[in-house]
Amino acid sequence: MKTIATLLLAAAFAASAEPALTIYNQNFAVVRDTVPLDLKSGANAVVYSGATAQVEPDSVILRDPAGKHSLQILEQNYRNDPVSQELLLSLFEGKTIDFQNVRMKDSTQITELIPGKIVRSGFVPGGGNTQPIIEVNGKLQFTLPGQPLFPDLGSDTILKPAFNWLLQSDHPGAFDAEVGYITGGFDWSASYNLVSPEKGDYCDLVGWITMNNNSGKTFDNAKIKLLAGDVNKIQPPIVAPMGGVRMLKAAMAYDEAAAPAVTEKAFDEFHLYSIARPTTLHDHETKQVEFVHAEKMYAPTIYVYDGATGYQFYGLNYDQGYGQSDNKKIIVQREFKNAETNQLGIALPAGKLRFYRRDSDGQLQFVGENTIDHTPRNETIRVTTGNSFDLVGERKQTNFRVDTSEKWIDETFEIKLRNRKKTDAVEIRVVEHLYRWSNWNITAKSDNFEKKDAQTIEFRIPVKPDEEKTVTYTVHYSW
Repeated sequence: MKTIATLLLAAAFAASAEPALTIYNQNFAVVRDTVPLDLKSGANAVVYSGATAQVEPDSVILRDPAGKHSLQILEQNYRNDPVSQELLLSLFEGKTIDFQNVRMKDSTQITELIPGKIVRSGFVPGGGNTQPIIEVNGKLQFTLPGQPLFPDLGSDTILKPAFNWLLQSDHPGAFDAEVGYITGGFDWSASYNLVSPEKGDYCDLVGWITMNNNSGKTFDNAKIKLLAGDVNKIQPPIVAPMGGVRMLKAAMAYDEAAAPAVTEKAFDEFHLYSIARPTTLHDHETKQVEFVHAEKMYAPTIYVYDGATGYQFYGLNYDQGYGQSDNKKIIVQREFKNAETNQLGIALPAGKLRFYRRDSDGQLQFVGENTIDHTPRNETIRVTTGNSFDLVGERKQTNFRVDTSEKWIDETFEIKLRNRKKTDAVEIRVVEHLYRWSNWNITAKSDNFEKKDAQTIEFRIPVKPDEEKTVTYTVHYSW
């Protein structure tokens, strides 16, 4: 797997002067932007205030994309303490300034200026404040006597986060340099809506990409790419974003002849999704784009009864009651193959999958949701949507014998399946876990089964409307 520095170089040094973002689904992004420079030969002091508020300063890479200037950052200082009332109070500690106070006298509003010496501002670098101490008329008070009026911004303030660079240039000239860096405050996710008709296993699938920008900076007309995959990245502590969120749905109406809003391709050990058009991503904004649209995709419904769910093979066990369960729920799953033959065939990033079905009136009804992991093309997705209302399972142990001297166990189970649907026949997959020991043999059975793995078998039982079916089997363990 490539290092994060390699990915930064690949994303930040693409040949383009437009601002660009590569957003990862791990709360960070790679930013590439343009910095106008006019340098002399030798060392140059440059201030760059176009970075985000959550930039990782040691990730910065600066270069001339035309290759005409050789740049070296001799020294870099990053400041993220924009000017505030508290900061200015600290810069004027020991000095006297005017405080504007508004009060009422005889129903008349009076504005007065009160001189006060700032003994202690109350500002704590890095965040937090303590009580200020102000001297007014020779007496000390722990509150401000009014709104402070500063004569100027002071000599050591900035209006927004900024880099102070000392750049070494091999020769003079004006040009547009390119800066790339990693920043927090970005994330993206995928979500999917699967819509089924009232009857049948064919459905439509619509996928959305949702991007969130809480970086402290707006990116105008940026080229945006999204990288899906498990990138090795050391994450800083997560800080909850401040402020509200604006929602902008930027989806285009679906048209088979239109160019796709998002294109996908493999990149390194990951997958890269590119937004087709440059778009503006405001600070504290959520933007959505449709990226996949499949019609008449085959996604059959699967019913599974796992009466002893949760019990697994851990070693020899001859406790008669082990594995007993009162579970009667039959779970409902949907399964589909991510293949071109099934109207898909695009790498699907992890996300939430919602299921809808139209009722007899044609209205959409929500019938469940789950999540999917990153899924390559030609792989099968199966997700659980809930439990069936009209299907019931019942499982009980009908016989148990153990002989520890001869080293064997015989165990018999009876599984009853009831279909209370009025018109629909179903197939129920009965999953049984042979959890007592690794050596086993089915000595009697009512129906055929499939061995799924070393400790699991599965019966597939068709059940008609208002029918009850009974499955029985006996397993012999030896050690």
